[in-house]
Amino acid sequence: DKVSEKNTHEDRTTNPDSQNPAASTAAKPEQKEMETGKEDPVSKPPVAPVINEYADAQLHSLVRRLRQRTDFYKRKLVQGDMSSPESSPQTAKPTAVSSTQESSAKLKEEHSQKAPLTEYLKRLRLPKSIDSYTDRFYLLWLSLVTIAFNWNCWFIPLRVVFPYQTPHNTHYWLITDLICDTIYLFDLLLIQPRLQFMRGGDIIVDSNELKRHYRNSTKFQLDMASIMPFDVFYLVFGFNPIFRTNRMLKYSSFFEFNHHLESIMNKAYIYRVIRTTGYLLFTLHINACMYYWASNYEGIGSTRWVYDGEGNKYLRCYYWAVRTLITIGGLPEPQTSFEIVFQLLNFFSGVFVFSSLIGQMQDVIGAATANQNNFRICMDHTIAYMNTYSIPKIVQNRVRTWYEYTWASQRMLDESDLLETLPTTMQLALTVDVNFGVISKVDLFKASASPGCDTQMIYDMLLRLKSIVYLPGDFVCKKGEIGKEMYIIKQGEVQVLGGADGTQVLVTLKAGAVFGEISLLAARGGNRRTANVVAHGFANLLTLDKKTLQEILVHYPDSEKLLMKKARVLLKNKAPGTGATPPNKGLAFLFPPKQETPKMFKALLGSSGKAGLARLLTLKREQTAQVIGQRERRAVTETPGRNTLRQAPTLILKDENQEEENKGKESEDKGRATAEKPLETSKCETSSITAEEAPQATRKAVLPRGTTRHSLIISMAPSAEAGEEVLTIEVKEKAKQ
Repeated sequence: DKVSEKNTHEDRTTNPDSQNPAASTAAKPEQKEMETGKEDPVSKPPVAPVINEYADAQLHSLVRRLRQRTDFYKRKLVQGDMSSPESSPQTAKPTAVSSTQESSAKLKEEHSQKAPLTEYLKRLRLPKSIDSYTDRFYLLWLSLVTIAFNWNCWFIPLRVVFPYQTPHNTHYWLITDLICDTIYLFDLLLIQPRLQFMRGGDIIVDSNELKRHYRNSTKFQLDMASIMPFDVFYLVFGFNPIFRTNRMLKYSSFFEFNHHLESIMNKAYIYRVIRTTGYLLFTLHINACMYYWASNYEGIGSTRWVYDGEGNKYLRCYYWAVRTLITIGGLPEPQTSFEIVFQLLNFFSGVFVFSSLIGQMQDVIGAATANQNNFRICMDHTIAYMNTYSIPKIVQNRVRTWYEYTWASQRMLDESDLLETLPTTMQLALTVDVNFGVISKVDLFKASASPGCDTQMIYDMLLRLKSIVYLPGDFVCKKGEIGKEMYIIKQGEVQVLGGADGTQVLVTLKAGAVFGEISLLAARGGNRRTANVVAHGFANLLTLDKKTLQEILVHYPDSEKLLMKKARVLLKNKAPGTGATPPNKGLAFLFPPKQETPKMFKALLGSSGKAGLARLLTLKREQTAQVIGQRERRAVTETPGRNTLRQAPTLILKDENQEEENKGKESEDKGRATAEKPLETSKCETSSITAEEAPQATRKAVLPRGTTRHSLIISMAPSAEAGEEVLTIEVKEKAKQ
């Protein structure tokens, strides 16, 4: 408010028309509107503690610019009043609004131009600490330092020996040397003191600790020696590049760059071959420089051994160095003692250096092809074994095909050999990324299907999965065999075969499908394969056997209960006719249900199910009671016999009661049902009873009384045709005693 009053007072004193009441009256509403609309927000600075100095400075700058814009609007308004004192506020207001829009557009344009630069500068700010293993910026910086180091290593000997540095191109060499020195200095002061290091298992990120650690290291001493300004001797001895020889002490950064670059490359052996080739070329480069120096010392063209001065100096000397180090021969004989000594030293160093580089090259190539050599050795041993025991050619071809496909698909024969070298944490991280998505699709291990299932148990299962490759046409599992494994299709397809002849394709399972999971929790012999599963093409399957799962579940009892419950539900859903079967308890669900009663027995019984069996048992009890009562009345003690079924299910029913009205008649009784019931006796005997079908089903069955000399024999025997049985009914007459 004070600022507004002060500006108003200044406007009145500077405005010559302020004495005019009409003009002042016309200007007051407009000034009041501008003051209330523009000055009030600016005249009330925010009252808040200073949290960030940079942000506080930006806010102050914004307030200052807003005040300047307000003053600019006021001056525009005053100038408009002076030019047209009779103008009304309605005519002056659009001018003020238009000027406000123009200034706002200019401010936005200025801010849009400055904001990207500010953000860019923020991104360029170096962090307080740098992780040398994961930071790609540091790797990029090391590549720049390596370029500067190679420049010094290659061109300093060249400039010292060969006359390629002349007074006409001296300034170009100076500029390049200055750039390399700047890179060295920047690395020494800003980059290396920020590198993190390990101490006692902890990563140190404190700035003071990082600087102190770098100053106490050998690398700091080498970096200081490499940046020492011996170039000042140019002023005394002239421009001689030999004073820059200390720049080649920056070799630690060169080897560090090689190490980090190899760690991130997919095929590091390619870079190793290139690097070894570079070592060989640099050795030849140094030898060429030494040969030119020796020729210059003896005199160019003075003897046949020295350089004759014709052609390109560097190429001729480099050619001589190649022929000398590789000992090709055909070189001129040295003439003087100096030449002989130089040639001997050159030969010895050449043999040593060249043999070392060749050996290193062999190691690099051998390491690159180590897996392939191991694959070839295993395949050769297998083929030799098959030839020794005269294995058929068909089997040998399938074995060769398996080796070739396994190597082509995963570049190794067994993935577990590679993972065994890693710690358990790394193994788990790799297997979770590769196989967790597949194992989570199994109904038996789904989190939604088994809430509360321990995730660590799933991780232990992932570590135990084994990869198996099947060839086209290989049987993964056969019908009728005991299921002991669960299969997960990692790559390829398998076909489920069925039908009458077992060749009909029921379904084709693709990558990510799972089968055989119920067999993991089934009891011994409780779950058999119901169909043949054949590999359709090459298939890579992950397997988990029952023994491994049981070893894991020992440590997870709660998860074991949940899995058993889920397995019971899955078996109930897959088993046929589960609606009429009462639920089993305990581990009884793992055993198959009892086979259904044959149709012939049901026809003989006259009814099916437990009702017919109960009726037969009731009739048997009544018959036995009547026989015992009749014998007691006759005071004759007789022991009823039992018929025991041993091999074929033969049923014999003897009736010793006979009534006089049935004499002379032979009746063939038609039976339509039999039943078997085990009796709990010490001899574990099994007896089955058949009864005559009474015409009056609703009337209580009464067996005839008396004695008879006829016996009714009903027997069941297997037929010659598979799956059928023959029912035989015979009536025999007892022998007279």
